[in-house]
Formats: sequence, structure tokens, C-alpha cells
Amino acid sequence: MRHIKRLLLLILVVYLLPALASAGWWSLQNHPSSWREAEWGTSGVLPKAGASGDAKIYIMSASTGGLKGAVASHSWIVTKAKGDATYNRYDKVGWGSPIRRNNYVADAYWYSNTPHIVKEISGDEAQRLIPAVETAIQSYPYAGVGDYRIYPGPNSNSFVAHVLRAVPDLDAVLSPDAVGRDYLSDGRMFAIDADGRDMHATLYGLIGIAAGQRSGFEVHFMGLVAGIDVANPGVKIPAIGRIGL
Repeated sequence: MRHIKRLLLLILVVYLLPALASAGWWSLQNHPSSWREAEWGTSGVLPKAGASGDAKIYIMSASTGGLKGAVASHSWIVTKAKGDATYNRYDKVGWGSPIRRNNYVADAYWYSNTPHIVKEISGDEAQRLIPAVETAIQSYPYAGVGDYRIYPGPNSNSFVAHVLRAVPDLDAVLSPDAVGRDYLSDGRMFAIDADGRDMHATLYGLIGIAAGQRSGFEVHFMGLVAGIDVANPGVKIPAIGRIGL
């Protein structure tokens, strides 16, 4: 019984208190009451696509809408081939055919929330990786109507995380608030990235761990992520995000 109490206290301190603190802060901010009232136009975070002839890949993220925005974000992928004057944006959404191409502006606000760049790749490296990214997008197994579940997945973050694992040269890990990122494709409970640098073990995205050169060491509980980033020193705080040291 003593060990159970200690475990429950640990869960409270590490996972629930940060989530409650984030929810309290979120409730004090102004947010649109519905998606109809939200801002969905360009945020200006990305440069104009035609401003450079270089190929580009961006992994993007923004807090989502409603109360869940206190603990969760939405992520997407943006690409631009060499010489192109337009971006291509790929999201997974919860209605209709879930994988959307250019359904939104590349750097659009998400429920009025300003997006940020998780990872940017430019030039020859981006041009080399774009075909692999597009192949990974096409191979995503949850791309049919009805293949979306907001929690624990597969959702928008499960989709982007699938691409990141399939194309490890993107060298990116989604933020700890990207709930659903740990839901493995095809319902698997264990996976190793294609380059062998990260491993993932999970019970359908609810409880699990990730460890490796990119992930550092993470422990997942009910979609919330706590951990330590080793390669780029920092801590990962549930519902809040990564804080560099």
C-alpha cells in the first residue's frame, strides 16, 4: 500500500499538477468561443514561399482549441520543392477524409493560436527528404474516413509522428504537449526508428516510454509526457512543453 501511495503521489506531482497549472493559466486567457469565431488566416510565421528558391520542410505546431488547448497541440507538415513558389501543407483532421493537403494556409493560426516551427530543413537536404516525406504521408495507415480518434489516437499528432519515425533524417521530436504522438501506427506496442536511434514502447499511446538519441528519456502517462532531453539539454514537462537548460 505504501508503494502505491508513493506512485500516486509521483503521478500527481509529475503529471497532474503541471496539467492543472496549465489549465488554470489557459482559463485566464481570451479564446474564441467556437471555431467559427477563431482566426484561421496566415500568422506570418513563415516567409513567403516565393521569397527563396530553396527547398523547405517545416514541422509546425500550435495549441489547439477549447479547453484541450491547455494541455494539447495540433501539428502539421509543410514542404516546398526547389524553385516552387507555393507551400504544400499536410494535416490530419477529425472530419471527412482525414489527411488534408492545403486545406489551410501553411502557417495559419490554429483556433486563433499562433503556430511555431518545431523543425526547419532547407536547401539540398530538404530537397532530398521531400520524396521520403511524401512517401511516408502516403503510407500512413489511418488515412480513411473515420480513421481519426482525438484521444489517445490516431490523431493529428499521431500522423506527424508517424512521418518523423519513418523519415528519421528529419531529426525531430514533437513537443510533450503533442498528445497522440506516442500512438504507434498499426496498433503496435513497440517500434524502433528506421535509423535505430530511438525506441518506443507503448500501450496504445496511454502508458509507455521512449528513449534514444532524439527523444532522450521519456515516460508517458495518459498522453502526457515527462522526460529529459540529453542531446539538447532540457526537461519535458507534461502539458507545458520542453524547457531548455
